[in-house]
Amino acid sequence: MSAFNLDEYIMHHVLNSREWHPPFVCAIHLPPPVSLHGLMLVLDAIFLIIIFCLVYQKDHRQAPTGFTNLLEIFVVFIRDEIAIRFLGAKDGRRLTPLFCTFFFLILTLNLMGLIPLFATATANINVTGALAFITFCFMILGGIYKNRFGFFKAFVPSGVPWPILFIVVPIEFVGVFIKSFALMIRLFANMLAGHIAIFSLLGLIVVMGLKFLPMIILALFIFLLEVFVSFLQAYIFTLLSAIFMGQMYHPEH
Repeated sequence: MSAFNLDEYIMHHVLNSREWHPPFVCAIHLPPPVSLHGLMLVLDAIFLIIIFCLVYQKDHRQAPTGFTNLLEIFVVFIRDEIAIRFLGAKDGRRLTPLFCTFFFLILTLNLMGLIPLFATATANINVTGALAFITFCFMILGGIYKNRFGFFKAFVPSGVPWPILFIVVPIEFVGVFIKSFALMIRLFANMLAGHIAIFSLLGLIVVMGLKFLPMIILALFIFLLEVFVSFLQAYIFTLLSAIFMGQMYHPEH
């Protein structure tokens, strides 16, 4: 019997692969070009479509109740406290569907990763990079569409003496890419680190024996913390996306 490799055990559970390992079931080999995290994205998209197209029941004649009311709490909060607050009434309402998509997609992907049946797609830097790239495109293309040539005012802070602009303007230009990069790394690193911590604690029990069984309590605590982090990271990504877009759409502020 080969020795237990803790590093291999952890990486096997957090990295992308061509195999899906549901509990108590033999490994399912995924056909190319499907990957495990890609499958999680598809399943999550199907889940959200079912939730908002079939479960969500909107009746304008009466106040929403039950699960519909819960969803509307999140939607109204995103619209009023994130989109409109940082982009203004007109742009905020127009982009609310995008921010709701960001929030619910990231949240459900994060929570799916805490269920043994699924994997954490947001712990894949390609997934978080794609989400950050969408924000980047809305920052640049949306800013150009809204302000035309006034878009370049976003790189020229008002009130700065012109000699200083030779330093400030390149920094502001590079800052656009840094903001998108920060969005990508923040979500990826937080979700990956939490799962590595959980699997490391569980792996210690196998490596060191039953004397480390109390580690289950610490792993459970981190698991509950990861539930909170799932909501927090979905909120932070959505919030920062709105702030960065607002800076490009309204450079005068």
